[in-house]
This record gives sequence, structure tokens and C-alpha cells, in this order.
Amino acid sequence: MPDRSMQGVYPILSMPFDAQGRIVFEDLRNEVEWAIGHGVHGLGIAVASEVYKLTEEERDEVTKAVVDQSNGRTKIVINTGEQGTDLAVHYSKRAEELGADALMIRPPTFIPSPESEVIEYFRRIAEAVTIPIFQQDQGTAQIGPGLAATLARTHENLCYIKVETPPTLPRMAQTATARGDSGLILFGGAGGAFFIEELDRGAVGCMPGTTLPDVFVRVWDLWEAGKVAEARVEFNKYEAIIRTLAQGLGLANWIYKDILVHRGVFQKTSAFARHPSLEPDGQARAEVIGMLELAGIAAGE
Repeated sequence: MPDRSMQGVYPILSMPFDAQGRIVFEDLRNEVEWAIGHGVHGLGIAVASEVYKLTEEERDEVTKAVVDQSNGRTKIVINTGEQGTDLAVHYSKRAEELGADALMIRPPTFIPSPESEVIEYFRRIAEAVTIPIFQQDQGTAQIGPGLAATLARTHENLCYIKVETPPTLPRMAQTATARGDSGLILFGGAGGAFFIEELDRGAVGCMPGTTLPDVFVRVWDLWEAGKVAEARVEFNKYEAIIRTLAQGLGLANWIYKDILVHRGVFQKTSAFARHPSLEPDGQARAEVIGMLELAGIAAGE
């Protein structure tokens, strides 16, 4: 039986690259340690980690480093979706071998496939591993509410979904209704912009970026304690920052890393994104730092 207990705040790690595009493993380990220190319940390596820009060797090295640094203190989720079923199976088995606690997988989209082929894609991956899988429903790779429930019934490993297809709130509500008796467990994503509203609609967790783990954990703790109004007030203090982080991942990849530099997690020399990725201009960067300071997040905090 796969682990169905996952809930809470599961930030997706930002990948520290230097100006030559090399992974800075010291800062990656710092990021893992910093997030765990703020009480996160899990960590992910996924799209916001620029996982799709990593070589196979780099995937292995990153997974090993994150699993090793975590050392069993928190759950680790690895994105292993690919355009080909055999390759997705390969990445999925390798992630499990290297210590991942769960996988996250988008459906293939390069060549449009009928629903029957998407179901078979997920079934083959699920049968190849023993750990749970987060179906990833994104605007460019959608898993509709009905299909999500069908997949959950197809194999017990397909028991989670990260709902990100916009508009995310109706999508979350529809998925919560459509899951019926499938046992499907709902998480939010999309930068965590609608964390509270998604919890209202049946989500049991969220996968934002790693820039504000302390904020998301505080909000989660208040929510879990039944202090819903206080959770909303706390979350709304950071609305401007979270809205800015919800921009397209090309721009957001840089902004995530600027914030991690500001907070003392990354060195400035590790705050590059791999191409293609739209770099923000000086005005945009200054605005983000201003938002942090206005919200009371000083340098090094």
C-alpha cells in the first residue's frame, strides 16, 4: 500500500546554477537544510527546479544530494514525467532507487494522445515502482477531473494529484467532486497563490516555491489548528510577493533565486537560470526586494 499520509507544505526547490550553468551543490544543500529548518513537510524537484533542463547524470546527482541532505527528515518528491513511456519508467525507477518517497508525473503532450494511451502511460509507470505518484494537472498538460479519478482507480500508486490547470479554484472543486470513492488526494500548486482557497475546496497540501517556506508553514499550522481567519490574515500579508512569483516560470526562476539570495540561502553567484529563461530587469528585481522588506522580510532572514 503506497503512503497516503502526505499533506502540508511541499515546496519545489529552486536549482542554484552559476553563470556557466553549473549546479552549485553547496547551495542546493543549503536550500534543503533551510527549508527543513522552517518545518516543511516535504520537498520536490520538479518544473520550478528546471528539472527538464538537467542531463540524466545531473538528475541523479541532484536526487542523491537532496535525499542525502534530507536524511529522512522530510519527504522527497521527484518529477519523472517524460514524453515517452519507457523513458518515464526509467526515470521513475531510478528516482525510487535513489531514495525518492514519491514521484510527480505530467502526461505526455508533445504528440497528442487519446485518453486510453494516457491511462496506459500512467499504468505502466505505476506498475514499475512501489512509491506513490502525484498526477500533475497543468494547463499545458491537463488531467481532467474525471480522468484523474479513473487513474486513481487504475492503480493504487496513482493516489495524489497536483491541480494547476487554470482557473485553479474551479478545477480543484471539480476534481474534489469527481474523485468520488477513488481515494484521490488533492494538492495545490501554481506557486501557492490560492493556498487558502484550495484548502477550502478539499486540498490537503500545497507545492509552492521554496522562497517563503516559513510563511506557508505558519499558514498551514494556523489552518490545522482551526484558526482559519488568522490563517487568511497571515497569508494576505504576502499577497503581492506570491502574486509576483506566480508569473511564468521563465521569469519566476530568476525571481525565486533573487529572493533566496536576499534571504541568505544562495550566493549571488548561484542565482542564474539556464536558458531559455527570461531574466527580469533591474526595476522588476528592485520591486521584489521592496515587497519583501514591506512584508517584514529583511536581508538574511
